Amino acid sequence: MLNEFWLPFTKTPLFGILLTLLVYALVAWLAKKSRFHPLVNPVALSVLLIVPFLVYTGVAYEDYMVGAQYISFLLGPATVALAVPLARQLERVRKAWLPLVCGLLAGSLVAVLSVVLVAALLGAEDVLIISLAPKSATMPIAMGVSEKLGGLASLAAVGVMGTGVFGVMTARYIFKIIHIESPEIRGFMLGLTAHGIGVARGFQISNEIGTFAGLGMSLNGLLTAFLVPVVVALHFLLF
Repeated sequence: MLNEFWLPFTKTPLFGILLTLLVYALVAWLAKKSRFHPLVNPVALSVLLIVPFLVYTGVAYEDYMVGAQYISFLLGPATVALAVPLARQLERVRKAWLPLVCGLLAGSLVAVLSVVLVAALLGAEDVLIISLAPKSATMPIAMGVSEKLGGLASLAAVGVMGTGVFGVMTARYIFKIIHIESPEIRGFMLGLTAHGIGVARGFQISNEIGTFAGLGMSLNGLLTAFLVPVVVALHFLLF
């Protein structure tokens, strides 16, 4: 009786939507209870809950995405909406443009070079290097760039998610170690290194930090799309 209801239900859009929203409501509650501790990350916890659930119940990922794709679609409008708080901070962006540009150039270059060099020295295959090179960009950019260069979009997505989760978990401690107090720099660093997950974390702290995180994420995505093909080409020439 239960299977007669369950199996058809898992193939409807409502299943993916409900599962995603219920899990997110739970992890958001846990994050709030922990006072948004960086180790209680909603994205990481959601993955740790949804993946085992799908495996245990035997629900195919494709069936889950029938409904979850509608939530994924909202990433586009949410990204565009970041322009609203940014417009309110334009004066502060103008005043801090020089350190922000320097940080963008250094951060983007190091993010791409480090993974390519380390992976190459460890003997990783070319497809792995290409897939992980754009790990600090947003997921759509990283997947698109890696696929165009011959990498695996799915592997690029894993790299992006891992980078974002690790970034928000360690950011607080890194800020303390190097004595970063400026909300503009904190936010920009979060967005540059941890993309969308960093932006979400930034808005949990304050609108100001979230706004600059959105700026860092957007600019780094554009620069990474240009840097990755160049760095990958140099890798093929040198190794």
